[in-house]
Amino acid sequence: MAAKLILGKDVSEAIYSELVDRIGALKAKGITPGLAVILVGEDPASQVYVRSKDKKCKELGIESIQILLPATITQAELIGKIEELNADKSVHGILVQLPLPDHIDESAVIKAISPAKDVDCFHPFNLGKMVIGEADFLPATPAGIHQMILHSGIETAGKHVVIVGRSNIVGKPLAVILMQKGKGADATVTVVNSKTERFAELTRQADILVAAIGRPEYIKADMVKEGAVVIDVGTNRIPDPAAKNGSRLVGDVDFEDVKDKVSAITPVPGGVGPMTICMLMSNTVTAAEMGVSE
Repeated sequence: MAAKLILGKDVSEAIYSELVDRIGALKAKGITPGLAVILVGEDPASQVYVRSKDKKCKELGIESIQILLPATITQAELIGKIEELNADKSVHGILVQLPLPDHIDESAVIKAISPAKDVDCFHPFNLGKMVIGEADFLPATPAGIHQMILHSGIETAGKHVVIVGRSNIVGKPLAVILMQKGKGADATVTVVNSKTERFAELTRQADILVAAIGRPEYIKADMVKEGAVVIDVGTNRIPDPAAKNGSRLVGDVDFEDVKDKVSAITPVPGGVGPMTICMLMSNTVTAAEMGVSE
């Protein structure tokens, strides 16, 4: 039996439909959600990501504010710009596109963003609220994975989730989300990394296996339990002479090797990818709603 494909496009479209209604309700009160994205320098990948955020804002009716700053900007100048946005009541979400130039301390910049406008949910205050189960919003990619699990009807209560990767962006926050009490959670969570002993023994125990390590096609069929659900967060570009541009995108899971052994799987591309911007939009709308209720 072929594995069910969990597609980010399907899940995100359902969420966008709900967001349109929420944005309409805010506009009826005279409030247009506003997202400010700061891009420092001219990193091509960051430019693509910023453009895609701008496009989605316009589609939904969210005010998109793009702030393009030179790579030579000082840390003090950048933080000064963030403080201006913190004080601007028409801006509900602030996002600083990472990575930043080497002379700027990313941690200091993230901490300068008002927690109420930190729609990336990187601020220590928001991460702390997430850990104790009182989050206003969640980091975008882990939140997107959680929504995919919920929308797909995958049972998590009492299940063993193994997360491969311990990054602050995916692995750690996702572990916290899935171990909370509540729908789409109540899981037993194990986080493994490159130093883990009996690595494959642990991944084979997973009812739900999440791969987020940044190693192309690292997870093979012999590392996965029969009938497991596999969520592939990886986006790796590898050489492919047959492809038009000489390369192709693959995940951290060897999709062809694994797909016939599992019950459900996210493809790359088309799986988790679309969910990150979707949840960023959702967080921006939530931040605008929070501003109304204050």
